[in-house]
Amino acid sequence: MIHTHKPRLLIIYTGGTIGMIENPETHALQPFDFSHLIDNVPKIKKLDYEIENIQFNPIDSSDMDPAGWAEIATAIADNYDKYDGFVVLHGTDTMAYTASALSFMLGNLHKPVIITGSQLPIGEVRTDGEENLITALQIAAATTFNGSPMVQEVAILFENYLWRGNRSTKMSADNFNAFKSNNYPQLAKIGLGIHFAEEALWRPKERKPLALNTNMDRGVMFIDLHPGMTQQTLRYLLHTPDIRGIVLRTYGAGNAPTSRWFIEEIAQAVQRGIVIVNVTQCVNGGVHHRRYVAGDKLANAGVISGHDMTSEAAITKLMYLFGLGLTPSAVATRLATDICGEVTL
Repeated sequence: MIHTHKPRLLIIYTGGTIGMIENPETHALQPFDFSHLIDNVPKIKKLDYEIENIQFNPIDSSDMDPAGWAEIATAIADNYDKYDGFVVLHGTDTMAYTASALSFMLGNLHKPVIITGSQLPIGEVRTDGEENLITALQIAAATTFNGSPMVQEVAILFENYLWRGNRSTKMSADNFNAFKSNNYPQLAKIGLGIHFAEEALWRPKERKPLALNTNMDRGVMFIDLHPGMTQQTLRYLLHTPDIRGIVLRTYGAGNAPTSRWFIEEIAQAVQRGIVIVNVTQCVNGGVHHRRYVAGDKLANAGVISGHDMTSEAAITKLMYLFGLGLTPSAVATRLATDICGEVTL
């Protein structure tokens, strides 16, 4: 990896545990003032980078929503030509949703957007925040031998691994390796060095100007199947006002009850113009509609296979596609395509 110039990086701070510091008087955690970043992470001075930052009003990531995603994506787009890479500091709870959303909102991306955070505040003596921030900056600055950005996509860096953002899920609430991509390999392994799996990295087919689209339709929802769900409950959920798209979280390889009433309720919802995409509740594997009768009936009812998409990618992809102003038919068609590496077809 070589640099022909000093890398210029932008840190975008949105909140989360990494941005908390203990008040010496009350001992309560409070938002971190970014003007004191260097004091809390002195190792940054050893990086020969030009680093600037944007600080949003810090929020717990549980409060993150499409408006917050739009703010982050717009900040990246507005500064896209000024910097070589971007590091987004974010809370862990909705990090995978944000990473998935940004991957769709930032069309034709060919620079690194590395999202990271921590399980412990960066001001703590024993914290993962300092290491995650340093490593995220190094990854954002990394280039190939021809000088191109090594990472040209939205990715999540946490502890020992770099994962594709729209393939990631938070897997642990109390482990430093909190994220995993169960259906796509790691983009990099972090040990004594940073070892990139270049064959797994996203590479745009052609270089085009960044295409920002921040319109995310909120008329979507999850329906999680469980044994004992009644017809009345399913019907009530399928008739939720203003819902245009549903991620149906099914069993195993995409299976659901084969009861006549169940399939009829689903088919009627599809006929009303609701787009339903099938993803599995399992953390590994994907949907195979035609493998079992249970899945085959869903496919015949008009449900779209989500293949091996994560729940986070499926719901944000629905938001994005409806946000483009597409018809339900067009959304269903685009769901079955790979936009930015979010699905294996």
